[in-house]
Amino acid sequence: MPAEPEMGLGLRERKKLRTRATIREQAMRLFAEKGYGETTVEQIAEAAEISPSTFFRYFPSKEQLVLVDDYDPIMIQGFKDEPAELPALTALRRSMERVFTTMSPEQLDREIARQKLIRSVPELRAAQLDELQRTIALLANGVAERLGRPQGDLESRAFAGALVGAILGVLDDEHGFSLERMGRALDLFEAGFPFATQPPG
Repeated sequence: MPAEPEMGLGLRERKKLRTRATIREQAMRLFAEKGYGETTVEQIAEAAEISPSTFFRYFPSKEQLVLVDDYDPIMIQGFKDEPAELPALTALRRSMERVFTTMSPEQLDREIARQKLIRSVPELRAAQLDELQRTIALLANGVAERLGRPQGDLESRAFAGALVGAILGVLDDEHGFSLERMGRALDLFEAGFPFATQPPG
């Protein structure tokens, strides 16, 4: 996790964040060594020096350990904290760029590995849809709050869904997780995809 989430937190909360990060780090190591399907919760707990019951206090399942994106809430909070006069897309882009540019090389490598694992394991790839729906809802609620719109309104959800889709569309198996390609997708989004509104030729 970036350093920012620990700022202003008490010792108990900081320890929880670090335990969560340790569990995930050990799990990803075991997945790389043994394979996702061959790694058990018990093995992850042993590697993280916790009990299986403690594992389930942090993650409801092995699947959720991989799927849950810990950076989404940080990005949404950063988005809310941007100056009120900024357009929603500008504020969101600043928040996203700040999160990714403040990651350490190790944190970025772990995020790339997580994304790659999701794409490579069929059951994770299929289950990702539910997690994406939660991400879209979280983003849509943040947009609605910022703009003074009703929670869950169609426009905010359409914006959130389109933005998430645009980013996912450029992060494929060939290119993987790429900040440069994500930035290009945001450029196209901000420009309104002009190539799609013009006649061919």
